[in-house]
Amino acid sequence: MDAEELLERYAKGERNFQGAELSGIDLKGADLSGINLVNANLSGADFSDATLNDTDLRGANFSRASLVGTNLIGVTGNSINFSFADLSGADLSMANLTSANLRNTKLDNANLSGTKLSSVWLTKASLKEANLNKASLEGANLTRANLTGAELIRVNLSNASLEDANLQKAKLRGVNLYRFNLSGVNLAEADLGAANLTGTNLKKACLKGTNLERASLQTANLMMASLEGAKCLKADLTDAQTYGWNIKNADLTGTIMPDGEIYESEISEPEIDYQPETSQQESQQVTSMTRKIIRTDKAPAPVGPYNQAIAASGTMLFVAGQIAIDTRLNDIVYTDDVAKQTEQVMANLEAILTEAGATWLNVVKTTVFLKDMNDFAAVNAVYGKYFDAETAPARACIEVSRLPKDVLVEIDCIAVI
Repeated sequence: MDAEELLERYAKGERNFQGAELSGIDLKGADLSGINLVNANLSGADFSDATLNDTDLRGANFSRASLVGTNLIGVTGNSINFSFADLSGADLSMANLTSANLRNTKLDNANLSGTKLSSVWLTKASLKEANLNKASLEGANLTRANLTGAELIRVNLSNASLEDANLQKAKLRGVNLYRFNLSGVNLAEADLGAANLTGTNLKKACLKGTNLERASLQTANLMMASLEGAKCLKADLTDAQTYGWNIKNADLTGTIMPDGEIYESEISEPEIDYQPETSQQESQQVTSMTRKIIRTDKAPAPVGPYNQAIAASGTMLFVAGQIAIDTRLNDIVYTDDVAKQTEQVMANLEAILTEAGATWLNVVKTTVFLKDMNDFAAVNAVYGKYFDAETAPARACIEVSRLPKDVLVEIDCIAVI
């Protein structure tokens, strides 16, 4: 089938081209929204600047195809083959590409925000400056992938492989990399502020100029790693392995060092006239945060994304209970959907934490108020996306007779920064 025939049939309302042989077809700039190309062969095809949003591409073969600038928003592409294809600048936001083959694929400047990339092969793929915010990369293979300058904020990297990947200048703020193997990985000038790197293997990693402010590096392996010029303000390096590391010109102000001591600069401060502090000044002093998980087998073990207790010191932040008010509408949203109300509540809490210079990793206690305890599982499923089970805060959950504006859920929290 050639391009002229396909476009003619599409114009007449036909949408099912399942299993079609379309290798090498030229459909540059074509609008094929909603088309069914399940198991079709499109190898070497040209779909540059085409519109394929909301299409069904399951099992389709796009090997070596050109999809530069293509609109692929919301496509269903389970097990699709994009190997060696060029998707530079393509929009794949909210697409489902579970188990797709993206080996050696070019995705520079592509929009993959909110995309499902679970169990995807991205070995040797190029994702320079790509937007992967809130994407799910659970179980994905990113071995030797180039993620220079990519945005990976709130991305799910559970069980993903990042061996030998290039993450230079990548934006990974607040990302959970608990016990990852990042040995030898290039993270120069990356933003890992408030990231969870507890127990992570960073042996011989390049962290030159990297932002590690408030990051958790407890028990991390930093042997022979280069942190030259890194920004480590108030990071937690408790029990980290640091033999042979390079911290030349690194800013360790307020950092909790491997021995548990808070780093103090050896450079003397210039002398100033002493003035007694007022009570207001004293109240504004900031103390570096320390955080320890408390566990005992003499009390019931956690049965969800929380811990028995957290011991913490620092500046305490008490966040008022939040309900599902969307600030754009200034009204309650999703009145009959407790899961979506929980998502809005968590978004409101996150906005307040961010404004205070905190992240979810700073939260030590939450209280969940439910209109109906039967909604617990649905609320817990959303809540669990924001906390790793190993480091989650303590929590209480209470059923109440009524909540403000008759919402279904309200959550408050306490953070230490």
